[in-house]
Parts: sequence; structure tokens; C-alpha cells
Amino acid sequence: MTSDQPIRWGIIGPGTIARTFADGVAHSRTGKLVAIATRNPSKPGLQENFPGARIVNGYEALLTDPEVDAVYISVPHTGHAEWAIKAARAGKHILVEKPIALSAYDAEAVYYEAKKAGVFAGEAFMYRVHPQTEKLVDLIKSGIIGTIRIIRSSFGFNMGSYKPEHRLFANDTAGGGILDVGGYPVSMARLIAGAAEGKAFLEPEKVSGVAHLGESGVDEWASAVLKFPNEIIAEVSCSIMAQQDNVLRIIGSEGRIEVADFWFASGHKGGVGKIEVFKGGKQETVEIKENRWLYSFEADAAGDAIRAGKTEFSTPGMSWADSIGNLRVLDQWRASVGLEYGVEKAAKRTANISGGMVKRGNSIPQRQIPGISKPASVVTLGFEFFPNFAAASLTLDAFYEAGGNAFDTAFVYGAGKTEAIFGDWHTSRKVPREEIVLIGKGAHSPLCYPDMIAKQLDQSLARLKTDYVDIYFMHRDNTDVPVGEFVDAMDAEVKRGRIRGIFGGSNWTRARFDEAIAYAEKTGKTAPAALSNNFSLAEMLDPIWAGCVAASDDDWKKWLNEKQIPNFAWSSQGRGFFTDRAGRDKRDDEEIVRVWYSERNFGRRDRAIELANKLGRNPIHIALAYVIAQPFPVIPLIGPRTIAELEDSLSALDIKLTPDQVKWLEG
Repeated sequence: MTSDQPIRWGIIGPGTIARTFADGVAHSRTGKLVAIATRNPSKPGLQENFPGARIVNGYEALLTDPEVDAVYISVPHTGHAEWAIKAARAGKHILVEKPIALSAYDAEAVYYEAKKAGVFAGEAFMYRVHPQTEKLVDLIKSGIIGTIRIIRSSFGFNMGSYKPEHRLFANDTAGGGILDVGGYPVSMARLIAGAAEGKAFLEPEKVSGVAHLGESGVDEWASAVLKFPNEIIAEVSCSIMAQQDNVLRIIGSEGRIEVADFWFASGHKGGVGKIEVFKGGKQETVEIKENRWLYSFEADAAGDAIRAGKTEFSTPGMSWADSIGNLRVLDQWRASVGLEYGVEKAAKRTANISGGMVKRGNSIPQRQIPGISKPASVVTLGFEFFPNFAAASLTLDAFYEAGGNAFDTAFVYGAGKTEAIFGDWHTSRKVPREEIVLIGKGAHSPLCYPDMIAKQLDQSLARLKTDYVDIYFMHRDNTDVPVGEFVDAMDAEVKRGRIRGIFGGSNWTRARFDEAIAYAEKTGKTAPAALSNNFSLAEMLDPIWAGCVAASDDDWKKWLNEKQIPNFAWSSQGRGFFTDRAGRDKRDDEEIVRVWYSERNFGRRDRAIELANKLGRNPIHIALAYVIAQPFPVIPLIGPRTIAELEDSLSALDIKLTPDQVKWLEG
């Protein structure tokens, strides 16, 4: 795109904020508004409110319009991520009204789609690209008020009374103050805390919030305290039912700075912005005079980035990392007050993030696991780290849509949360149960006793919303109990039909497993036929957690090859050992050093790096390919926390290592 070619903007969602942005585009030097997409083209006033723009019938039509370069998305909050992703996939640059998504997890998905499409994507915090903000950052960096200690900021107004028809009070459109205006004081606090360190922004190490939740369940007034690593404390608040003074106060060791309505800068149509500096009993006013319209700065910042081939705002605009970090704070604030919208729960979040129905794909290879009648994906998805259904469903959807059908759950993960999430997911998506290979685990220490198996499976199946698991593992072993008692308990569940495939032990020794098989053969019981121990190109030197057992050494590999027992291998990629987090000179990560650091493992890591360079891949891809390439059945358990991480792991599945390459990697 040439430097003098105007950015042709289209707008999705012709509301009040869209008209404000349209004014900004009209007074920008880089942009031109060419089209407005609406689902009601006959609505009165559209042509008057958006002069010169074509009225397009339907949002999809705008995304296929060849005369539109960039799309400004200003639909209600719940549609931001969906239409941003659709626009990115259509090859359009995107500017999304804040919040860009309901959560940091959703925002990561949006930016990942923009990265794949190679388009610009930005969150529309217009104040961040105004000269007043840049001046404020410069003042902080200059040390004019000494060391920053406290930040106080608010954005609050009073709607007067509860209005159930208004979007700000609607739970189904993610109303309330935190998502609508709380992002402003949070983003400013993070900006200032970062400026004090010479950085673009800084993430708080602790967030604690409170709120009043109104009749519809949304926050009507709320406050939070943020503690930053540099000891700065920020007190932020927002409201839709309380008029606040809306003054930004930055308190330092030698003075303070105050800015009224910092997000409004010098005004909608330009004017004079004021930064008040109080120091040594004196007050100084720093004036920033701007004749340009407030939203023109935003349009031009996006336009300049697009013309330059950049995909995100330059500092102090909201970069992708800045935007995701801001939402992560809002997520913690909401979690503190128990605010989860109905649209984030399984009953209403039945589609994927781009608004489509979830359908199984076929890009992940399948394999036959001994003892399981249906084919399973060559990798199994674990998802114990997600805070709620909305976050986990992103990865579950993407895995299933890629062809994944094997899922790892456990009674103890998140005190049952993982099981409940899976139950909600497969029922809300109407995924056929017969397509799924489901792992359940129970009897973890200290409750590793035979009678716990049935009791915990009762609860697990209820949470999983199914009447059986395909694979069951005892999560630990208790060698004080005769192994036959455990075999009897699991055999009983096979006979009841609640284990319809194979069972075995997670973190069991070879001796104990052999003893269990011998007991089953002697008594005519079902024999254990599955293992879930650590297996990786890097051998685990010290247990990651108490009671963990690794199956990666030569004796284990000989046993696995002879028995052909399928091993569902956890930490199959070495928990960061094959990434830049590890290295002979890197000792900051205590776990990586303790568990993996040996010269033998570093030799394997060196060879993985060498092979990755030859293949144009990453060492972690080689580590996963190594596990899959074994001459005995090993099914890696992967635990990606984002869609990007998931797709990165899945990209390793096309690497087919030869037996000679496997031996060479092992040294």
C-alpha cells in the first residue's frame, strides 16, 4: 500500500461510538469512510449519520467488499471477537472497539488470527495514541515527581436508574462497568507503572477487586487494587451507577500529577488538554493544545501502521501484548468479584469463537490403541489449567475441529473443574460420545485406596456427563495396599460397564505393573493394559511432583517394547527444556534445572536443535515427533494454553522420524 493511498474504512455496527469514530476518520489524514454495514439498512438516519458512506446490508457483505481495506468493529462486546476473527480471515485490517474480546483468552485468539492473516489488529483505546498521553509518559520518565508510589484513577458515570433494556445493564451483552470503562484506568495504571521502569507497560503481580453486582448480575460499581513488581500500587475504580470525579492521580516521592478525564485528552473536536503538576508547594500546568479531533489520532495511528506493513500499534498505543495483559487484569478483577457472564457459560456459548458450529476435522492423524475399539488421535489433549468453560472451550473446539478426539481428565484437576468443563463442552457442542476417547483418573494420593475408585468415579461421571470412560488410570499407586485389591476394584468397574476400554496406572513402576498383570491372569480378572508415566526425549532426573515415575530410560523402553503397553505420556515435551527457557547457562527456572539438567539431556537437546535447524522446525517439535516415533505405542498428552500453542504442537505431527534418527537423537 502506498504512503499516500487512503485507508478505506468500513464500519460494522452503526451505533453512537461508530459515529464518533466516523468523525475521526473524516478529520484524519490517512483514512476515508466508504461503507457502513448494518442488519437494518432501512433504519432512519443512517445516511445522515454517516455521510458519503455506502450502506451495506449485512456484516458478511462488508467483509467481502473489495473496496474496504480496514474494518472498525463496534457491535456489542459479545460480538467483538467473532467479527474481528471473521474480518481477519477475510484479509481485512481490524480496529476493534474496547474491549477487543471478553477475556484475555479470547483476545489471544483474535490476535493469533490476525498474525496468521498478516493484517493489522488493534484495540481502540483512543487516548493511548494522543499527544497528551505521550507527554504524560515523558514526564514520568523524567522523574519530575520522583519515584512513583501510588496511582489512583477512575472512570465512572451514573445512568440514573436500572434500565433493563440498555446494553450496560444486560448480562447477555457483557454489560457493567469493568469491561465497558474499567479497562481505561487499568490500561493507564499499567502504562505509568511501565514508564517508571522505562518500559512500554508493566503487568501487576497481584490484583484484588470488589464490586456491587446489580439486578442483572453485572457490576454497577467496582474497585480494584493492583500491586506492581516495582512496588507501585494502583487503585482503580469504575461505575455505571455512580458519578466519580474521574481524575487520574499519580503520586510520587516528591510530588503528584493530576489529569482530569485523561481518556478525553484535549476534547472530541480538539482543544487544550491539561496536566497538573504539584511539587514543593507549587502547581504547574502543562498544556497540550491540539486542533485535531480526538478519534482522528486513532484512525491515523492505525492507518500509519497499515501503510508501513505493521500489524499492531506502536507504543504508547496498545500493542497486542499490552492489550492481552490489560484484559488479563480485567479477568482477575472479574474473578475476584465472581462476575461471569451468562454468555460465557456452556448453555449460551454453544458455538466456536468465530460464531460457527463445532464440527470434527481430520487433519490430526489417528491411530489404533490396543484395547480401544475406536481410532484415537495420535495426541491427547489435557486442559487442567483453564479458569472457566469459556477459556477452555477455545482449545477444546480447536482440537476437535482439527480432528482430535482423545481427552485427558482427572478427579483432582481443579477440584473437578476440568471434568465439569469437559461435560459441558461435549454436551453443549452435541459431540457424539461414541467419537470420543475419554480418559478418567482417580485414587490420587493421599486417597489412593481401592474403595476410592468407585466413589470417585461416581462423581467423575456425573461431572463428565457420561456413563463411562474409555480409559481409566489410578492416578498414583499405594504400595502399602496389595495390588490385587486395586485390580479387583478396577475390574469391577469394567464389569459394570463404566470402564469400556482399558485401565491401568499412572506413575506406576514396572514391578508393580507386572505384579498386577500376574494377579489378573491368576484370578481371571481383567488385566491392566495402559500406563501413564512421563516419557520424553529428555529423561526426568528428579520427580516433578511427589510420586511421579518416568518411563524414558533404556530399561523402560525395553519393557514397553516387549509388552506393547500403550503409555499416555505426560510432560512429553520436557516442560520447557526444549525451548529457550533452558540452556547450560540458564538456571533461573528451578524446576527445569532440578528435573532435566544433565549432560546427557543437553546432548539430546543439542541434537534436537541441530535436526530442527535442518528441517526448518523448532526443537520442541522434534521432541514431540520423537515420542510418537517409538516402536511401541506412546500417546503424548499435550497441554496447550492457547490456540496458538495448540496449533504449534500439532504442526509437529507431520515430522516422521526414522528409526536411525530416533537412535541418533538418543545418542
